Amino acid sequence: MTVKIFIKRKVQDTNVMKLTLLLKQLRALTLEQPGYISGETLSRIDKKDECMVISTWRSVEDWNAWVNNPKRNEIQTEIDKLLGQETDYAMYSA
Repeated sequence: MTVKIFIKRKVQDTNVMKLTLLLKQLRALTLEQPGYISGETLSRIDKKDECMVISTWRSVEDWNAWVNNPKRNEIQTEIDKLLGQETDYAMYSA
């Protein structure tokens, strides 16, 4: 069963460039992760400081393996520090 992960982040204009670089690093690693199917990044229209990433994974186990990947955790920690809050995740079955 595939799963979709909704990743919500709030970003301030001053952090957009640095966040973009970190997200590109994260995306490059994601493409190498077994079980990763696809992903897209959306910008919220009514709240300019909010973005949503929707990624699709083959299984919960594949997502969990990615969440526990040390390289991913290193970049994610930098992202959370930059944003001043933890990234919000929600998992749904497809």
